[in-house]
Amino acid sequence: MVTINPYLNFNGKTEEAFKFYQTVFGGELSEINRFKDMPDAQNIPEQDREKVMHVSLPIGKGNFLMGSDIMGSMASNFKQGNNFYITVSPQSREETERIFKELSKGGKIEMELDETFWGSYFGMFQDKFGINWMLDYAMQSH
Repeated sequence: MVTINPYLNFNGKTEEAFKFYQTVFGGELSEINRFKDMPDAQNIPEQDREKVMHVSLPIGKGNFLMGSDIMGSMASNFKQGNNFYITVSPQSREETERIFKELSKGGKIEMELDETFWGSYFGMFQDKFGINWMLDYAMQSH
């Protein structure tokens, strides 16, 4: 069964925003991962290293509000209101590939599907209607 969760982007305010959302929804924030903790972090500009690479907050049963800060090079494209993705978590690599191929057709691919250092088969794109999507198949749990 595919799950769908919102993924929010901020321009340096992710930690503040998620601590606020936590006061509203309760629950525990996942470990706040920072860009400085990534492999090859020395290649990340100094001003971006403390920014949040990923955080999630469980909301209800099996749902998560997730988010990250955008890095300097992408900040010029940041606009309040278009700073979110719909994250789809398929149950297989094949299903991930099918959904990615079909949903991205006519759109703009931001990141091709590929295996990531966090153990997912992951890709990002904007569909032909301007909606931002992330596909994330968690390989380590299968």
